[in-house]
Amino acid sequence: VPDVLTAFSKLILLLLEVAAAVSFLHHRYEEMVQALFRVQNECPYVTRIYSIGRSVQGRHLYVLEFSDHPGIHEPLEPEFKYVGNMHGNEVLGRELLLQLSEFLCEEYRRGSERVTRLVHDTRIHIMPSMNPDGYEVAAKQGPDSIGYLTGRNNANGVDLNRNFPDLNTFMYYNGEISGPNHHIPLPDNWKSQVEPETLAVIQWISNYNFVLSANLHGGAVVANYPYDKSQDTRFRSHRRTFNTPTPDDKLFQKLAKTYSYAHGWMHRGWNCGDYFADGITNGASWYSLSKGMQDFNYLYTNCFEITLELSCNKFPPEEDLERQWMANREALVAFIEEIHQGIKGMVSDENNNGIAGAVISVQGISHDVTSGDMGDYFRLLLPGTYTVTASAEGYQSQTVTTTVGPAAPSLVHFQLKQDVVRKPPEHKTSGSRMNKALQKKVVPRATHRRTQR
Repeated sequence: VPDVLTAFSKLILLLLEVAAAVSFLHHRYEEMVQALFRVQNECPYVTRIYSIGRSVQGRHLYVLEFSDHPGIHEPLEPEFKYVGNMHGNEVLGRELLLQLSEFLCEEYRRGSERVTRLVHDTRIHIMPSMNPDGYEVAAKQGPDSIGYLTGRNNANGVDLNRNFPDLNTFMYYNGEISGPNHHIPLPDNWKSQVEPETLAVIQWISNYNFVLSANLHGGAVVANYPYDKSQDTRFRSHRRTFNTPTPDDKLFQKLAKTYSYAHGWMHRGWNCGDYFADGITNGASWYSLSKGMQDFNYLYTNCFEITLELSCNKFPPEEDLERQWMANREALVAFIEEIHQGIKGMVSDENNNGIAGAVISVQGISHDVTSGDMGDYFRLLLPGTYTVTASAEGYQSQTVTTTVGPAAPSLVHFQLKQDVVRKPPEHKTSGSRMNKALQKKVVPRATHRRTQR
């Protein structure tokens, strides 16, 4: 009898574990929230749930964090994020991020060396839905309807991926006048021009020093990297394309290929009637997109973000969800691991106090990053030898040469001496004055192609 009871108890535990797992079903808002809190309950010591704000209709924009010290930024530990369901009717990313959350929890609990190392060395933030209001509209319509755009926008009818401040125009103009190439200031009236969901995300990425990110979409199968907005105004239409690379173009191509080649079929190129070599594309080379989240991350923060188009069908049937998860599982994990490359270190003063906001410049790459509140910085780089300079107001700059390998990031610390010679403050063009100079230069968004990021 004891043996029978033991076997029965094991069966009950197994059934409970299966029941607790995220099912391959479409999750409405309440079900999504329950799934997130279930994962947090299963892995309470390495997870945290927080909300970055609310949607137009009052739904929380929840984030699930994985870390060995949830809620705390540890110096030299990089911050990563996934954002799904920005377009309410593009739902696969939402389901994949719920599956990924469950997978990371399960693998951590069973002692997986790979996932344990990832959770201990990375602070991972997962937002399954940036547009929960739009999702509910799309879900009511159902996956078999022909309404291709129903639920795409938020409750105010705004496309959230055309709603971020347009920093590309400033950046292209700055290139002509040798202005800043990073952390471009926002227009004075930016808050009045964005939706609640967009505002919440901008405040979120301002408060966390994110290093790497991906934004999950649907309607195509390709890894899309910046810039999304074409620099050449003659090509800002759906009929003409113009490759517009960032200063980190080769790095972005490598990041995109990491996902596409770890994916079940993205790398093959032919998907959804389109062909993309290696399953990747420069955004503007595909079609020009203004006010997108991907370019905004790169130009306003330290974060390198790509956009992942993951399915031909924006709202795939439930019977296809497991196949899609198996095709994306390795890619989702491998892409997080890409955050551990390049260089990182501390920028401190002579008393070993961290210096926040120090500028890290790499010779030959005209895009800088800055140190976080604790003085730590992260600069993604491909293998090679680089000349790197750290500078901060009131301190003497320091320049070093370092070699980056193909594996873990190289540790490069800077200790800056106080600048005893006071220089007169340099005149900087204010955001408002720059806005006025550029008002006549802004080009309206052209008509979109069938598949819209």
